[in-house]
Amino acid sequence: MMAAHSPKHDSAAPGAATPLVERWWFNALWFQLCWLCAVLGREPLLAVLVALLVLHLALVRSAAQELLALLPVALLGAGIDSALSLAGVFRFDSAGPIPLWLLGLWFAFATTLNRSLDALRRRPWLAALLGAPAAGNYLVGERLGAVAFDLGASATLLLLVPLWMVLLPALCLVTTRIRRQP
Repeated sequence: MMAAHSPKHDSAAPGAATPLVERWWFNALWFQLCWLCAVLGREPLLAVLVALLVLHLALVRSAAQELLALLPVALLGAGIDSALSLAGVFRFDSAGPIPLWLLGLWFAFATTLNRSLDALRRRPWLAALLGAPAAGNYLVGERLGAVAFDLGASATLLLLVPLWMVLLPALCLVTTRIRRQP
């Protein structure tokens, strides 16, 4: 997924340095590493994915606040993927509706909405527009063997593209509301 960053994460207040984990470019690279571990590595690299998530939590100012901020986005995304799996759109090699690596990937993705994709939170129209190609990530996952499309690739993408055109702005809105809470 492309990085739509915000300058606020590249500059800090005078005398204060922006932590590396908050910089848009670091988050974009870190997320891509998480994506590779999840989609290419799946269960064999689940421990690495978990370690990357723990590293993220160790580097933020407050791990508890960060986890509470990521939880709604991760659970919403995982819930939608679970519903699609139970509806027969997706098929995974896992005991539940979705594998643990996908849940971990949703937590990693949630970090991007306030960092590397931060600009999308102020531009819902852009989030909707970029939601369409974001759905293509599932096609890449299917080609790499991480997921099967029981409806076929074309029908699945016809479902996922409009879904992601609504989902991405909705996730941005959820992130914005969470970040505004004291």
